[in-house]
Amino acid sequence: MAFELDCRGKRCPLPIIELSKKIKESELGQEVLLISDDPATAADLTAWARMTGNEFKVISADNFLITKSN
Repeated sequence: MAFELDCRGKRCPLPIIELSKKIKESELGQEVLLISDDPATAADLTAWARMTGNEFKVISADNFLITKSN
């Protein structure tokens, strides 16, 4: 079951900062559902995933499923 992280109304870089904190607390393979209405989130997640080695999937315009892979 994925942990839900609601970042609606927060602007860059806050959704990624909060996601990073949550991922550090998570176990390998755990999923986080990030809800963010910031239009920069998808691009920010792409860069973040490349730098951290974690994976994400775009579920919808405001929903992203991140899996701790590293």
